[in-house]
Amino acid sequence: MAFKSDIEIAQEAKMQHINDIASTLNIDSEDLELYGKYKAKLPLSLLNQSKIQDNNLILVTALTPTPAGEGKTTTSIGLVEGLNKIGKSATVVLREPSLGPVFGIKGGAAGGGYSQVVPMEDINLHFTGDFSAIEKANNLLSALIDNNIQSKTRNLNIDPRTIVWKRVMDMNDRALRDIVIGLGGTANGTPRQDGFNITPASEVMAILCMAESFEDLKNRLGNIYVGSTFNKAPIYARDLKAENAMAILLKDAIKPNLVQTLEGNPAIIHGGPFANIAQGTNTILATKIGLSLSKYVVTEAGFGADLGAEKFLNIKCVSANLKPKSLVLVATIRALRHHGGALKEDYNTADLQKVKDGFCNLEKHIENCKKFNLNPIVAINSFPTDSKEEEDFIIDSCAKLGIKAIIADGFSNGGNGMTELAKAVVNEIDEHKSHFKALYDWNSDVKSKITTIAKEIYGADGIEFSKKAITDLRKIHELGLDKMPICMAKTQKSFSDNDKLIGRPEGFLVNVREFEFAAGAGFIIPILGKMMRMPGLPATPASEGMDIDNNGKISGLS
Repeated sequence: MAFKSDIEIAQEAKMQHINDIASTLNIDSEDLELYGKYKAKLPLSLLNQSKIQDNNLILVTALTPTPAGEGKTTTSIGLVEGLNKIGKSATVVLREPSLGPVFGIKGGAAGGGYSQVVPMEDINLHFTGDFSAIEKANNLLSALIDNNIQSKTRNLNIDPRTIVWKRVMDMNDRALRDIVIGLGGTANGTPRQDGFNITPASEVMAILCMAESFEDLKNRLGNIYVGSTFNKAPIYARDLKAENAMAILLKDAIKPNLVQTLEGNPAIIHGGPFANIAQGTNTILATKIGLSLSKYVVTEAGFGADLGAEKFLNIKCVSANLKPKSLVLVATIRALRHHGGALKEDYNTADLQKVKDGFCNLEKHIENCKKFNLNPIVAINSFPTDSKEEEDFIIDSCAKLGIKAIIADGFSNGGNGMTELAKAVVNEIDEHKSHFKALYDWNSDVKSKITTIAKEIYGADGIEFSKKAITDLRKIHELGLDKMPICMAKTQKSFSDNDKLIGRPEGFLVNVREFEFAAGAGFIIPILGKMMRMPGLPATPASEGMDIDNNGKISGLS
């Protein structure tokens, strides 16, 4: 008998009214802003600083993934189901999915199998409109920039050649990476080179995720760097008086969203930056509200631990004074086969030797987690094609490193398949085995911070900076932004900046092609190798397999 698809499982779920989910967190229904029966916005007044440090933050990350991902979201949701099964008050706090991957290759981000958040279709599509609001706020600033260049009375003397602010849309569309705007005569503006990023890469998204209050949001929006005047003076969004109007567009988007898991446990979903091109974690506000309401909060950071977890720990935790008390490192046997040299068509074929050869990737991630003073628990996200000898090898190999590895079967069995992992996490917290510390000091030199990440986390021998990167770095110092943390833009497919180097590459250099910086969000973005901030669609997009019937029932969404 074939296993049901994610969307079939989600559509069969008997959802509770969102008021009932809120009541499990002691939230009064009058405090909710309802979006139908199963979604609601949470007011920022629920944030209680006095409870945050007393409760338990659990980070879920992963080894270097295959293109389909290794199930961090599924594991995060399943772990919350498991924690509640063993009598703990637990909430999962996640990012919102982007439409680009939904219609591209990776699919949605609502979990999978019997570890999902629902309503699945709504979450994976337009949800409560947060992405749309972020897109509009971003593009309002773009419009104000070009309007100012066109103006004869209020012109700030912006040099169009220096503008770094790009438009965004929430779709994979490579044709929009580099474009020319303003053609068709003087009435249509000044012609200049421009381009689009995908919405999760917008600095507005990053700002929403880093802001700790509405006032903080406005200040950060005002600090967005736009470009320079012909006299080389910097121009910020506040110079265009843009921040208030942008904040108005985000007045609802700043509030976290409450939904539920398949087993009726609370889930807060908010923000959606990618971890390969942005910070890759949900909003600080969502995490802190979760910690204000629940004894255990499980959250995930995108892609492998070299990206999402590194940024979660060095950027988000330091900025918001968060201290994770447990770290779960998700591994799949198919990914270990991949890192051992298996071809894509052999990912689901048992091969102990390939798993042995690929274990070096997981081993390096374990080493990296320990550098943050965090003792990881390895969750083996179970697949039907896994063999017992492969599972036993991973469990035994982790044990030799002093690490517990546990089979996580949330996909097939929901919370019942995650109770062993849940007990291990609670035990880890109770024994106070992890004492988080950041890897570097924000006040260090920019090159030193990049070198620390490249050598300690990636395993690189050193750094190479292009001529453009050196010029960009000089600009960062001139603007006084050099004391910000580092948010690497790097391929998710390898520890290196070369996606062909699988496993645990050695003897390589990291190539910094150029720098971007997010003065409002508060970090420096080295662009490594061939990274793009606007993805393209695959040869066969996932959208081709989707359908909707006359009753509005969707199929093919995953």
